[in-house]
Amino acid sequence: MVTPSRITLARKRRGLTLADLSARAGVSLQSLSNYETGRTAPRPSTVRRLADALDFPERFFSGPDIDELPAEGISWRARTKTPPRVLDSARAAGTLAAQLYEWIDERFRLPEPDLPSLGKPDPETAAEMVRTRWGLGTAPAPNMVHLLEAHGVRVFSLPPDSLEVDAFAVWRGTVPFVFLNMLKTVERGRFDAAHELGHLIMHGSGERPCTGPGAERQANDFASAFLMPAASVLGHMPAGARVDQVLEGKRIWKVSAMALTYRMHDLGLLTDWQYRSTCAELSARGYRTDEPQGLKKRETSQILTKVFQGLWSKGIRPGDVADQLGVRAEEVAEMLFGLSMETVTGEEEGAGEHQAKRSLSLVR
Repeated sequence: MVTPSRITLARKRRGLTLADLSARAGVSLQSLSNYETGRTAPRPSTVRRLADALDFPERFFSGPDIDELPAEGISWRARTKTPPRVLDSARAAGTLAAQLYEWIDERFRLPEPDLPSLGKPDPETAAEMVRTRWGLGTAPAPNMVHLLEAHGVRVFSLPPDSLEVDAFAVWRGTVPFVFLNMLKTVERGRFDAAHELGHLIMHGSGERPCTGPGAERQANDFASAFLMPAASVLGHMPAGARVDQVLEGKRIWKVSAMALTYRMHDLGLLTDWQYRSTCAELSARGYRTDEPQGLKKRETSQILTKVFQGLWSKGIRPGDVADQLGVRAEEVAEMLFGLSMETVTGEEEGAGEHQAKRSLSLVR
């Protein structure tokens, strides 16, 4: 029995319209529409053609109904500049990652979500409140992926075909998810993680709009304050700092040179003229779109590494997990921050940098 929502999800995951899939699979547009609405069911031979056209295993289409991640709770950056098919594909990839999370959650005891819902405070205050709750004080933030996971956020990587999307976050019921782009610099990846944390904290309750330029500005300000606490920046950086001092200082907080420059201007350490001059010189040196001589070691998931190490010890391989989810192994691999089998079976990446509050344990 084919599940209509799975045809729709697979089509969106591949970034196809009904017309695209009709042409690719050789199935009429009306028939496809009927399949997706459940008015009629495709024959087995048609299911095979759809599976081939969508590059999904046939068994995927006969699984239980799938609820997509809630569209209204996602704050897309540059929504108007990004094609809808790209946003739909990224959301569908997130939905499949949520399926993987549910599979893991049935077998492992994961850290409980520990995110306050702060709809009212300004971003600076909200960042300070979260830092206090998480015991960070004014110290530089550790590995951001590990930190989010330790406080119950489920973090996955976006697949390569969703790289027009910077990152996104969404609440699914009481579970927070963050999806990160893996092709950005390490420093900008950390900022993205903090930015999405800001959305979850400030826009999850519905007290403030979660979309639009205002919401994006609030999330940026939250990320800036969370990664670069005012007291820490004021204590380390001189007023009117030269570009070379900015480049040295950014190593303290593991942020981009542009992010630190913006923060220093925001805190009054750079005048308007100094800010514009510093940005112009950084752009001339290539810091507008890249981070020359930046951090090399990408922040990846601690939880997923532990999960697949635990599964490996039980003789369960990632391909077995993909089979149970009804998807290709490559589909699962794209959610895992590029974790290789060497990483899964070897030493835990980033061990000791930040430990989860609760140990991950196999529950069955």
